[in-house]
Amino acid sequence: MDFTFSDSELRFQDDVKNFLRKHLPSDYSDKSFIGDITQEQKLEIASSLRKLLSERNWLTLAWPEKYGGIDAGYIKQMLYREVTAYESMPVGSTMGVDWVGPAIMLFGDEEQKAKYLPLISNGTDQWCTLYSEPGSGSDLASLQTRAVRDGDEWVINGSKIWTSGGHTSNMGWLAARTDPNAAKHRGISTFVVDMNTPGIEVRPLVNMVNEHNFNEVFFEDVRIPDSNLVGEENRGWYQVATALDYERSGVATYAEGKRNLERLVNVTKEDVGILKQNPASRYELADRWVELQVGYNVAYRIPFLQAAGQTPNHEASISKLYGSELTQRIAQTGLKLLGMEAQVTSGSPHAKLGGAIAKTYLSSVSATIAAGTSEVQRNIIAQRGLGMPRG
Repeated sequence: MDFTFSDSELRFQDDVKNFLRKHLPSDYSDKSFIGDITQEQKLEIASSLRKLLSERNWLTLAWPEKYGGIDAGYIKQMLYREVTAYESMPVGSTMGVDWVGPAIMLFGDEEQKAKYLPLISNGTDQWCTLYSEPGSGSDLASLQTRAVRDGDEWVINGSKIWTSGGHTSNMGWLAARTDPNAAKHRGISTFVVDMNTPGIEVRPLVNMVNEHNFNEVFFEDVRIPDSNLVGEENRGWYQVATALDYERSGVATYAEGKRNLERLVNVTKEDVGILKQNPASRYELADRWVELQVGYNVAYRIPFLQAAGQTPNHEASISKLYGSELTQRIAQTGLKLLGMEAQVTSGSPHAKLGGAIAKTYLSSVSATIAAGTSEVQRNIIAQRGLGMPRG
């Protein structure tokens, strides 16, 4: 497959870079990396940027014009993601743009499209996905949150966990069990939920590096109208699977990995003694760089398939699997490169890269769990890509 970009695509890539030079502080990425920018500051910057991006219709580049996009195509959308991820641009949640919006286009009715898509494309609504549960992570189809029809309403009870951005989102995309007697994949439906609906409680989950991104979400007799059901009742699993394929197709992981690897290389240039103490790290850095180039080619394949009218499936799982494990290898290389100095935290005069290496390593642990574990990805690749039977 030829991944050569057209002149139009390359000009657009330059436009995005120029936009960031104008509207994002030049040191933002490095400050964000070492933790010199608070979560509140990030949210404020993200809100401001979303307004500017929506004016250009860049939030929904690949969407049709009638839904607020500009029909720019998946390749330009990928280039946008690559550039903005490399610069660590904050825009808040992208779940509405990347997963919910496309799912509503595919499965929603005309009223739902008219109601929700414009508010996603102009950056007004922020979305979270309400999938995982305390007992249903990798085996998502075993979820137990119930939605019971009551006249022209649905009553929802249950809980979700690891909900990214649940505390900053005003809208949720919910998977709930609507037929407990059906096979587990066939008794699930998807709903749109206003996160301010009475009966919804969001509780923070702070991770080991003291960051708050994940949440628990509890539903107690939450009532939503029947019009919030998206698509056919009890066919929600297939909609969720489609949305997850969109989630796994991004190039952002490799762009972030490239920036972090460049930071490590720059440290060795500033302190030549590092490589003298650990000469094998030179080859490990080179290995990570080669792996990044492989990763880019894996990720580039996804938008080219989408541009050809295909829905990535096992190809997206390859990208997700390779990218998440590479994220961990880059973090591990950083620890080996800096040795004991990698454990020095910010504020110390001896801290390399602002003391962010240990934090990066700890944060990388979840990469092979979030959005589908590596084991799940390997099963998808084996069954759907290689045609192997279920084990």
